[in-house]
Amino acid sequence: MAADALRLRPGRARGRTGVVRGGRFRAGGLLRFVYIALFTIFLLAPFYWVAVTSIKPVDDYLTTPPVWFPAHPTGVHFSTALNQMRGWLGLKNSLIIAIAVTVASVVIGTSAAYSMARFPGKATKHLAFWFLSQRFLPPVAVVIPIFLMYRSLTLNDSRLGLIILYTVFSLPFSIWMMYAYFRQMPVELEEAALVDGCSRWQSLWKIAWPLAAPGIVSAAAFAFIFSWTEFLFALVLTSSKAVTLPVAIAGTATGFQGAQYGETSALTIVSLIPALLLGTLVQKHLVRGLTLGAVQG
Repeated sequence: MAADALRLRPGRARGRTGVVRGGRFRAGGLLRFVYIALFTIFLLAPFYWVAVTSIKPVDDYLTTPPVWFPAHPTGVHFSTALNQMRGWLGLKNSLIIAIAVTVASVVIGTSAAYSMARFPGKATKHLAFWFLSQRFLPPVAVVIPIFLMYRSLTLNDSRLGLIILYTVFSLPFSIWMMYAYFRQMPVELEEAALVDGCSRWQSLWKIAWPLAAPGIVSAAAFAFIFSWTEFLFALVLTSSKAVTLPVAIAGTATGFQGAQYGETSALTIVSLIPALLLGTLVQKHLVRGLTLGAVQG
Protein backbone atom coordinates (compact mmCIF):
# COMPACT_ATOMS: atom_id res chain seq x y z
CA MET A 1 0.00 0.00 0.00
CA ALA A 2 2.83 2.34 0.78
CA ALA A 3 4.35 1.62 -2.62
CA ASP A 4 1.02 2.33 -4.33
CA ALA A 5 0.75 5.60 -2.48
CA LEU A 6 4.24 6.60 -3.53
CA ARG A 7 3.42 5.93 -7.17
CA LEU A 8 0.67 8.52 -7.06
CA ARG A 9 1.82 12.02 -7.96
CA PRO A 10 1.40 14.86 -5.41
CA GLY A 11 -1.99 16.54 -5.74
CA ARG A 12 -3.42 13.56 -7.67
CA ALA A 13 -4.40 11.35 -4.75
CA ARG A 14 -7.60 9.38 -5.34
CA GLY A 15 -10.50 9.49 -2.89
CA ARG A 16 -12.82 6.67 -1.94
CA THR A 17 -14.88 7.11 -5.10
CA GLY A 18 -11.83 7.14 -7.34
CA VAL A 19 -12.28 10.79 -8.28
CA VAL A 20 -9.07 12.75 -8.55
CA ARG A 21 -8.96 15.32 -5.74
CA GLY A 22 -6.98 17.80 -7.80
CA GLY A 23 -9.69 17.65 -10.45
CA ARG A 24 -12.35 18.33 -7.83
CA PHE A 25 -10.43 21.36 -6.61
CA ARG A 26 -10.06 22.73 -10.13
CA ALA A 27 -13.74 22.16 -10.88
CA GLY A 28 -14.69 23.84 -7.60
CA GLY A 29 -12.54 26.85 -8.39
CA LEU A 30 -14.08 27.13 -11.85
CA LEU A 31 -17.61 26.93 -10.42
CA ARG A 32 -16.78 29.64 -7.88
CA PHE A 33 -15.39 31.86 -10.62
CA VAL A 34 -18.51 31.37 -12.76
CA TYR A 35 -20.78 32.05 -9.79
CA ILE A 36 -18.92 35.24 -8.83
CA ALA A 37 -18.90 36.42 -12.45
CA LEU A 38 -22.64 35.85 -12.86
CA PHE A 39 -23.36 37.54 -9.53
CA THR A 40 -21.20 40.53 -10.48
CA ILE A 41 -22.96 40.86 -13.83
CA PHE A 42 -26.34 40.63 -12.08
CA LEU A 43 -25.37 43.48 -9.75
CA LEU A 44 -23.63 45.73 -12.26
CA ALA A 45 -25.99 45.33 -15.23
CA PRO A 46 -28.62 47.79 -13.85
CA PHE A 47 -25.91 50.37 -13.09
CA TYR A 48 -24.51 50.00 -16.60
CA TRP A 49 -27.95 50.43 -18.14
CA VAL A 50 -28.64 53.54 -16.04
CA ALA A 51 -25.26 55.01 -17.01
CA VAL A 52 -25.85 54.31 -20.71
CA THR A 53 -29.40 55.68 -20.59
CA SER A 54 -28.10 58.94 -19.10
CA ILE A 55 -26.07 59.62 -22.27
CA LYS A 56 -28.51 58.19 -24.87
CA PRO A 57 -30.40 60.40 -27.30
CA VAL A 58 -34.16 60.29 -26.82
CA ASP A 59 -34.69 58.20 -29.97
CA ASP A 60 -32.58 55.35 -28.52
CA TYR A 61 -34.63 54.81 -25.35
CA LEU A 62 -37.15 52.19 -26.50
CA THR A 63 -35.69 50.89 -29.74
CA THR A 64 -35.77 47.20 -30.63
CA PRO A 65 -33.22 45.67 -30.45
CA PRO A 66 -31.94 47.82 -27.56
CA VAL A 67 -29.01 50.15 -28.06
CA TRP A 68 -26.28 48.87 -25.74
CA PHE A 69 -24.13 51.95 -26.28
CA PRO A 70 -25.21 55.05 -28.18
CA ALA A 71 -23.40 55.97 -31.37
CA HIS A 72 -23.67 59.68 -30.47
CA PRO A 73 -23.52 60.12 -26.67
CA THR A 74 -25.04 63.31 -25.28
CA GLY A 75 -24.78 65.17 -22.01
CA VAL A 76 -27.96 67.17 -22.42
CA HIS A 77 -29.81 65.03 -19.87
CA PHE A 78 -27.37 66.02 -17.12
CA SER A 79 -27.72 69.70 -17.99
CA THR A 80 -31.51 69.52 -18.11
CA ALA A 81 -31.84 67.53 -14.89
CA LEU A 82 -29.47 69.73 -12.89
CA ASN A 83 -30.53 73.14 -14.20
CA GLN A 84 -34.22 72.76 -14.98
CA MET A 85 -35.46 69.95 -12.69
CA ARG A 86 -34.21 71.05 -9.27
CA GLY A 87 -31.14 68.85 -9.57
CA TRP A 88 -28.68 71.41 -8.18
CA LEU A 89 -31.10 72.32 -5.39
CA GLY A 90 -31.59 68.69 -4.42
CA LEU A 91 -27.85 68.01 -4.55
CA LYS A 92 -27.04 71.02 -2.35
CA ASN A 93 -29.75 70.19 0.18
CA SER A 94 -28.76 66.54 0.34
CA LEU A 95 -25.09 67.37 0.89
CA ILE A 96 -25.82 69.90 3.65
CA ILE A 97 -28.30 67.61 5.40
CA ALA A 98 -26.14 64.48 5.10
CA ILE A 99 -22.98 66.19 6.40
CA ALA A 100 -24.83 67.82 9.31
CA VAL A 101 -26.55 64.57 10.26
CA THR A 102 -23.27 62.65 10.07
CA VAL A 103 -21.45 65.10 12.36
CA ALA A 104 -24.33 65.30 14.86
CA SER A 105 -24.83 61.53 14.88
CA VAL A 106 -21.14 60.81 15.43
CA VAL A 107 -20.67 63.40 18.19
CA ILE A 108 -23.85 62.60 20.11
CA GLY A 109 -23.76 58.85 19.49
CA THR A 110 -20.10 58.47 20.41
CA SER A 111 -20.51 60.48 23.62
CA ALA A 112 -23.60 58.50 24.65
CA ALA A 113 -21.98 55.15 23.83
CA TYR A 114 -18.79 56.08 25.69
CA SER A 115 -20.70 57.10 28.81
CA MET A 116 -22.67 53.84 28.79
CA ALA A 117 -19.53 51.74 28.24
CA ARG A 118 -17.38 53.46 30.87
CA PHE A 119 -20.05 54.18 33.48
CA PRO A 120 -22.25 51.08 33.30
CA GLY A 121 -25.32 50.69 35.46
CA LYS A 122 -27.75 47.92 36.14
CA ALA A 123 -29.88 48.75 33.12
CA THR A 124 -27.12 49.78 30.68
CA LYS A 125 -27.53 46.76 28.41
CA HIS A 126 -31.29 47.24 28.37
CA LEU A 127 -30.79 50.93 27.60
CA ALA A 128 -28.55 50.14 24.65
CA PHE A 129 -31.08 47.68 23.29
CA TRP A 130 -33.84 50.23 23.86
CA PHE A 131 -31.95 52.70 21.68
CA LEU A 132 -31.68 50.09 18.93
CA SER A 133 -35.36 49.15 19.27
CA GLN A 134 -36.33 52.65 18.14
CA ARG A 135 -35.51 51.52 14.60
CA PHE A 136 -37.85 48.52 14.80
CA LEU A 137 -40.88 50.66 14.04
CA PRO A 138 -41.52 51.14 10.30
CA PRO A 139 -41.06 54.81 9.35
CA VAL A 140 -44.38 54.86 7.51
CA ALA A 141 -46.15 54.26 10.84
CA VAL A 142 -44.98 57.61 12.24
CA VAL A 143 -44.82 59.78 9.14
CA ILE A 144 -48.28 61.32 9.66
CA PRO A 145 -47.75 62.26 13.36
CA ILE A 146 -44.35 63.72 12.49
CA PHE A 147 -45.87 65.70 9.62
CA LEU A 148 -48.55 67.16 11.92
CA MET A 149 -45.98 67.96 14.60
CA TYR A 150 -43.64 69.62 12.09
CA ARG A 151 -46.49 71.65 10.65
CA SER A 152 -47.33 73.02 14.10
CA LEU A 153 -43.65 73.81 14.73
CA THR A 154 -43.23 75.37 11.24
CA LEU A 155 -40.42 72.95 10.43
CA ASN A 156 -41.97 71.72 7.20
CA ASP A 157 -39.89 72.27 4.08
CA SER A 158 -36.76 73.18 6.03
CA ARG A 159 -33.31 71.65 6.13
CA LEU A 160 -33.23 72.03 9.92
CA GLY A 161 -36.32 69.85 10.27
CA LEU A 162 -34.80 67.06 8.18
CA ILE A 163 -31.47 67.32 10.02
CA ILE A 164 -33.18 66.90 13.40
CA LEU A 165 -35.35 64.02 12.17
CA TYR A 166 -32.54 62.15 10.41
CA THR A 167 -30.26 62.56 13.42
CA VAL A 168 -32.90 61.04 15.68
CA PHE A 169 -33.33 58.10 13.30
CA SER A 170 -29.60 57.48 12.81
CA LEU A 171 -28.61 57.79 16.48
CA PRO A 172 -29.88 54.35 17.63
CA PHE A 173 -27.62 52.47 15.25
CA SER A 174 -24.65 54.76 15.96
CA ILE A 175 -25.06 54.35 19.72
CA TRP A 176 -25.46 50.59 19.48
CA MET A 177 -22.39 50.16 17.25
CA MET A 178 -20.15 52.48 19.26
CA TYR A 179 -21.32 51.03 22.60
CA ALA A 180 -20.23 47.57 21.47
CA TYR A 181 -16.97 49.01 20.16
CA PHE A 182 -16.06 50.90 23.36
CA ARG A 183 -16.87 47.83 25.46
CA GLN A 184 -14.16 45.77 23.75
CA MET A 185 -11.53 48.52 24.12
CA PRO A 186 -9.13 48.12 27.10
CA VAL A 187 -10.02 50.63 29.80
CA GLU A 188 -6.47 50.55 31.20
CA LEU A 189 -5.26 52.93 28.49
CA GLU A 190 -7.70 55.63 29.59
CA GLU A 191 -6.92 55.00 33.24
CA ALA A 192 -3.23 55.55 32.49
CA ALA A 193 -4.10 58.85 30.80
CA LEU A 194 -6.14 59.89 33.85
CA VAL A 195 -3.20 59.07 36.11
CA ASP A 196 -0.95 61.23 33.91
CA GLY A 197 -3.23 64.21 34.52
CA CYS A 198 -5.72 64.08 31.64
CA SER A 199 -9.34 64.88 32.32
CA ARG A 200 -12.10 62.53 31.30
CA TRP A 201 -12.81 64.64 28.19
CA GLN A 202 -9.11 64.66 27.29
CA SER A 203 -8.88 60.89 27.63
CA LEU A 204 -11.93 60.58 25.40
CA TRP A 205 -10.48 62.95 22.79
CA LYS A 206 -6.85 61.78 22.85
CA ILE A 207 -7.18 58.07 23.66
CA ALA A 208 -10.64 56.65 23.10
CA TRP A 209 -11.61 58.40 19.88
CA PRO A 210 -8.36 57.61 17.97
CA LEU A 211 -8.59 53.96 19.02
CA ALA A 212 -12.26 53.84 18.07
CA ALA A 213 -11.66 55.44 14.64
CA PRO A 214 -12.82 52.37 12.64
CA GLY A 215 -16.07 52.21 14.59
CA ILE A 216 -16.61 55.95 14.29
CA VAL A 217 -16.01 55.82 10.54
CA SER A 218 -18.49 52.94 10.23
CA ALA A 219 -21.15 54.80 12.20
CA ALA A 220 -20.52 57.97 10.18
CA ALA A 221 -20.76 56.10 6.89
CA PHE A 222 -24.09 54.56 7.83
CA ALA A 223 -25.46 57.89 9.04
CA PHE A 224 -24.38 59.61 5.83
CA ILE A 225 -25.81 56.91 3.55
CA PHE A 226 -29.08 56.81 5.49
CA SER A 227 -29.60 60.58 5.29
CA TRP A 228 -28.40 60.69 1.68
CA THR A 229 -30.83 58.03 0.44
CA GLU A 230 -33.88 58.62 2.69
CA PHE A 231 -36.98 59.28 0.60
CA LEU A 232 -40.23 58.91 2.55
CA PHE A 233 -39.83 61.73 5.09
CA ALA A 234 -38.18 64.00 2.53
CA LEU A 235 -41.13 63.48 0.20
CA VAL A 236 -43.74 64.19 2.88
CA LEU A 237 -42.00 67.01 4.75
CA THR A 238 -40.59 69.03 1.83
CA SER A 239 -42.17 70.78 -1.12
CA SER A 240 -39.82 73.33 -2.67
CA LYS A 241 -36.99 74.86 -0.61
CA ALA A 242 -35.64 71.74 1.18
CA VAL A 243 -36.17 69.18 -1.59
CA THR A 244 -33.49 66.47 -1.47
CA LEU A 245 -31.95 64.58 -4.35
CA PRO A 246 -34.11 61.41 -4.03
CA VAL A 247 -37.24 63.59 -4.22
CA ALA A 248 -35.83 65.41 -7.26
CA ILE A 249 -35.16 62.04 -8.95
CA ALA A 250 -38.74 60.93 -8.26
CA GLY A 251 -39.97 64.20 -9.77
CA THR A 252 -38.19 63.52 -13.06
CA ALA A 253 -39.63 60.01 -13.22
CA THR A 254 -43.25 61.11 -12.66
CA GLY A 255 -43.42 64.54 -14.29
CA PHE A 256 -46.34 65.93 -16.24
CA GLN A 257 -44.46 65.11 -19.46
CA GLY A 258 -44.28 61.44 -18.54
CA ALA A 259 -41.25 59.39 -17.58
CA GLN A 260 -38.07 61.18 -18.57
CA TYR A 261 -35.60 58.32 -18.65
CA GLY A 262 -32.49 60.29 -19.52
CA GLU A 263 -32.95 62.94 -16.82
CA THR A 264 -33.85 60.33 -14.19
CA SER A 265 -30.76 58.27 -15.07
CA ALA A 266 -28.56 61.37 -15.04
CA LEU A 267 -29.65 62.37 -11.52
CA THR A 268 -29.27 58.75 -10.40
CA ILE A 269 -25.64 58.75 -11.56
CA VAL A 270 -25.05 62.06 -9.75
CA SER A 271 -26.56 60.65 -6.57
CA LEU A 272 -24.31 57.57 -6.72
CA ILE A 273 -21.04 59.52 -6.87
CA PRO A 274 -20.83 60.67 -3.20
CA ALA A 275 -21.82 57.24 -1.85
CA LEU A 276 -19.28 55.48 -4.06
CA LEU A 277 -16.52 57.93 -3.13
CA LEU A 278 -17.32 57.56 0.57
CA GLY A 279 -17.35 53.77 0.34
CA THR A 280 -14.02 53.75 -1.51
CA LEU A 281 -12.30 56.12 0.93
CA VAL A 282 -13.46 54.44 4.14
CA GLN A 283 -13.61 50.84 2.93
CA LYS A 284 -10.80 49.60 5.18
CA HIS A 285 -12.15 51.33 8.29
CA LEU A 286 -15.72 50.34 7.44
CA VAL A 287 -14.94 46.62 7.28
CA ARG A 288 -12.81 46.73 10.42
CA GLY A 289 -15.41 48.70 12.35
CA LEU A 290 -18.18 46.29 11.44
CA THR A 291 -16.19 43.17 12.27
CA LEU A 292 -14.64 44.46 15.52
CA GLY A 293 -17.29 46.61 17.08
CA ALA A 294 -20.69 45.70 15.75
CA VAL A 295 -20.43 41.99 16.48
CA GLN A 296 -19.49 42.44 20.12
CA GLY A 297 -22.11 42.62 22.73
